[in-house]
Amino acid sequence: MDKAGKSAALESLKGVFEESGAVVVTHYTGLSVAEMTKLRGMLRKDGAQLKVVKNTLAQIALEGKGGDEAKDMFQGPVAIAFSPDPVSAAKATDEFSKENSKLVIIGAVMGDQVLDAKGVEALAKLPSLDQLRGKLIGLIQAPATKVAGVLQAPAGQLARVVSAYANKDAA
Repeated sequence: MDKAGKSAALESLKGVFEESGAVVVTHYTGLSVAEMTKLRGMLRKDGAQLKVVKNTLAQIALEGKGGDEAKDMFQGPVAIAFSPDPVSAAKATDEFSKENSKLVIIGAVMGDQVLDAKGVEALAKLPSLDQLRGKLIGLIQAPATKVAGVLQAPAGQLARVVSAYANKDAA
């Protein structure tokens, strides 16, 4: 890679570390092209991406985030999974690593925090941003539907009473 290519890759990685909720660091030794494609598809479905990175460029792009602990994760063949939502990249990589032992989760960088593999697994168990939004909307809508039901009940009872009197008079 020439100097211009390295500087472009470095800027791209800096953007990834700045804009991502969490960057999951993995070792991918032994994965076939088909398995990598499957992993990328799983990540894409959740709004995340996978990128194979050069360790030295990634260490420079970190710019001190996470300290030496974060830099130490970038050893060997490293691929990073990232997304704006901190949970989706962790969830997809954790799911894939359980199916395929060749993908090893090393840890993650979340802002200035560094998570180990257990931390990534715990992060993967959390609900995603879309799931949280759905729950919140459900909680907001539930009282409104209950209020509407309570307000409709007296009107329905009144209609039944009037109908009963009408049927009584007709008989």
